[in-house]
Amino acid sequence: MRELHDRYFRQAKREGKLARSYYKLAAIDRREKLFTPQVKNIIDLGAAPGSWLEYVLEQPASRVVCAADLKVIAKKFKPSVHFIQRDINDLPLDAFAPFCDKFDLVLSDMAPNTTGVKIVDQARSLELCEVAARFAAQNLRAGGAFVAKIFAGEATPDFVARLRTHFAEVKTYKPDASRDESFEFYVIGKDFQGINN
Repeated sequence: MRELHDRYFRQAKREGKLARSYYKLAAIDRREKLFTPQVKNIIDLGAAPGSWLEYVLEQPASRVVCAADLKVIAKKFKPSVHFIQRDINDLPLDAFAPFCDKFDLVLSDMAPNTTGVKIVDQARSLELCEVAARFAAQNLRAGGAFVAKIFAGEATPDFVARLRTHFAEVKTYKPDASRDESFEFYVIGKDFQGINN
């Protein structure tokens, strides 16, 4: 129901969160227990406006938090986030090498500028997921995890199947904070096995 999902918009305003997407990551974390004490190095791809960073920084434990987006993140985070303003497609694989060697968790809530043409929006979403997955494959430590938003379409099952060649466990999930009419869902890969499997 639209009323249910509008509740998350109002809740974000009331609690001072940057966007409703904060509650999407919160729901994923409740299910998947992403932020264990062993998860030290995290990156948020397509991080603007910063709502996922808000959630990450609220989790206990000392962490190295990195982020990248073409857009500027207006909010100033404390502790500081290592942010690079750059197109994700042109982000060097070693862009964050000065801050950490490998990541324990790669997050991507990236979505394309929608056109209203479903097949076009699905294709653009898949392209962004492919970029995020390539980054994860090159920069995750063994055993690491990957979370990415994707728009459901004919090609998405193939994308999910390819992830299963790299992760021991792959799940899909649509949080309550996603609107019913949205065809977005999240794919979660856990226990990264490497790029040669």
